Amino acid sequence: MSGEWPCCAEPLPEEVRRGLEQFNAGEYFEQHETLEHAWRAETRPVRELYQGILQIGVACYQIQRGNYAGALKTLRRGLAHLAPVPNRCQGIDVARLREEALQLLRQLEELGPEGCQRIDERQFPRVIFAP
Repeated sequence: MSGEWPCCAEPLPEEVRRGLEQFNAGEYFEQHETLEHAWRAETRPVRELYQGILQIGVACYQIQRGNYAGALKTLRRGLAHLAPVPNRCQGIDVARLREEALQLLRQLEELGPEGCQRIDERQFPRVIFAP
């Protein structure tokens, strides 16, 4: 999380904003499609942010479907993508998202393979970003 990325000072691209709105609305399949297009088109380091959010959304989708192994894998991937991202980037509170995703990962690990059904979706991470 050290170092600054000049692209973090830029406004949030409209396509990414749409993906974040889908994420926060629980539209995890849709956010995947939207953010995948954005991260594939981006060549700068900020693509790690988009891919990390996408992966965390996919993990939430996997939890909803009861896929414990898939949820663990994608949560860990998402957190790995977010690790190098500054705490705030393009108006997104990355530090908070990392913390919420880590809490979800810990909860999932504690509950074990049968635990997907016991996770309250209100505890899923939300992406806080500037309007």
